[in-house]
Order: sequence, then structure tokens, then C-alpha cells
Amino acid sequence: MEVKKITFAYQDKVTRLHQVSTSINKGEITTIIGPNGCGKSTFLSVLTNFNAPQQGQIVLDGKILNKYKPKELAKKLGVVHQKNVAPEDMTVEKLVHYGRLPYKNAFTLSSEKDEEKVEWALTCTGLYEKRNEPIDTLSGGQQQRAWIAMALAQDTPYLFLDEPTANLDIFFQYEILELVKKLCAEHGLTIVMVLHDINQAIQYSDTIIAMKNGEIVKSGAPEMIITDQLIHEVYGINVVVKDDENVGKYIIPVGI
Repeated sequence: MEVKKITFAYQDKVTRLHQVSTSINKGEITTIIGPNGCGKSTFLSVLTNFNAPQQGQIVLDGKILNKYKPKELAKKLGVVHQKNVAPEDMTVEKLVHYGRLPYKNAFTLSSEKDEEKVEWALTCTGLYEKRNEPIDTLSGGQQQRAWIAMALAQDTPYLFLDEPTANLDIFFQYEILELVKKLCAEHGLTIVMVLHDINQAIQYSDTIIAMKNGEIVKSGAPEMIITDQLIHEVYGINVVVKDDENVGKYIIPVGI
């Protein structure tokens, strides 16, 4: 995926993205970081064609993103939004089946392949034993995995996650991140996600895109770009950057 000089503003005319250019490498995890209001989620919405840029273009597998037909794009991109709502009595399996809609029309029954993909998505996310349980009976982490399972059932090569660890305790945060890592390593998915936790981004990303005020400040491998100067420029805080031979690079905030 190639992003070429994207500019985007909502109806309030305040520019949220300005001349943003970057590339998303296949088969890797790319994480977008930055302070609140910097344009992270807006950028993700443009990458997934939820919002169309006023200037510039995005090229996905050699084709301009907005030239894809909706069902065609839905077979390319799976998206898990920050906030998701389902009917309280909907079972996990029924929710995941919605991921197969791009492959059906109004009169198509579930095929053997549909059932195989749903079962695979449930197994991947550790929810097979929970498949008949209502969504609202699950823990926060399990609910998040259910939405990821629905996206996986779409059988897309790209998966976009907007703050997948939001509102989860630390155990479930790392459970989700380990799942993301597994999906990339074992199933070859290209994953783009938004995270707030810088140390989690360092640990679980091949590439980090650091944003501020609707622009990309820097992007690259975490071990190459994460410095105390970059964190201060992006977030306005002072940090100490450590590099441990066992856990790798991490930051410790020390004040503003």
C-alpha cells in the first residue's frame, strides 16, 4: 500500500491530515502512534476508505483505493473499529458469520468454505468453545477477539485495528497483541493498528509511524527511530530510552 500526499479535513474544515505520504509493507505489523487528536484514527479511516481524501491518493496492490467496488475492497481489507456494537443476544458464531457477507448475495446460503473460514477465525482467536455464547456474556478481551474473528472471516490479506487494546486491563491487552503477532507471523497478514502505549508499539511492531498535528514526524523500525528526542518532539514529555538485551528497547517517562 502506497500513501501519496494525502490531505483530509472533516466538515469543520480543520485539516486533520496534511500531505501525508508513507508505505505499508506487506507481511508486517505497522503501528501508528501519537498524542490524542494528532490524526491517528483519521489516518486509519482514510487508509480503509471510510473517509476519502481531498487531495492525494492511496494505491493498494497497484489500484487506487477509491476505485475498488465495496465488495471487492471488503475482500482486501478487514477492519476492527475502536467502538463496536452488536445485539445483546447475538452469539459469537453469528457475529463472525457476518465477515462472510462480501462473498454472498441476498439469496446465497452459507457454503462449505464459509463454514471453514468461520471455524478457522474462531479457532485462531481462541473462541471456538465460546461460539454459542452471547457476545454480551464475554469479557472485554473476548469481545475484542470476537470482532477480530469477524474481520478474519472476511479472509483478507490486510487487517486494520483502531486501538484494539483500548479499555482492556493489561492481561487482555497483551493477549490481543500476542494474537496480532501470531496472525502476522503464522498467517502472513499485513496488519496496521493504532496504539497509545509506546512500549507496546515498540515490542509488537515491525514499523512505527509517529504522528503529530496531522503529519508524519518519522517512520521506520522501532529500534531505529525511537529516541528521547523523537518522543519529546511528538508528545512533549521527557523520557529515558533503555535497551535491554532480553526485552529490547523501551522508554521510561521522567517528566515534562
